[in-house]
Amino acid sequence: MIREGQIVLFRFPKTDQSEGKLRPALILCKSPGPYDDWLICMISSQLSQQIPEFDEVLTEKDSDFACSGLKYSSVIRISRVANVDSSILLGTIGEIDPNRLSLIKKRLSDWLKGI
Repeated sequence: MIREGQIVLFRFPKTDQSEGKLRPALILCKSPGPYDDWLICMISSQLSQQIPEFDEVLTEKDSDFACSGLKYSSVIRISRVANVDSSILLGTIGEIDPNRLSLIKKRLSDWLKGI
């Protein structure tokens, strides 16, 4: 069963819509409506891609890193979001702390309110 805060595997498309590689993604929330769609955001081990004061970095020193299922310190790319059907999510590898998830959702919400 999918739930918010989980880290799943997903073939995240590139911004030009070409096929991306299999990578972890964070489940943000279930989309409203009758479909089994979920809002997710991309996770990358390329820490240089971090947008300071916006993206969230999860390092091996963080208390929830061991539960995340990630192999390396990674950046949760808050601006790289997608709404996807659960059938294309390829399995759960871990989860993050609920407080970290709340912080990520707040940053995303604040960004969208400013658009």
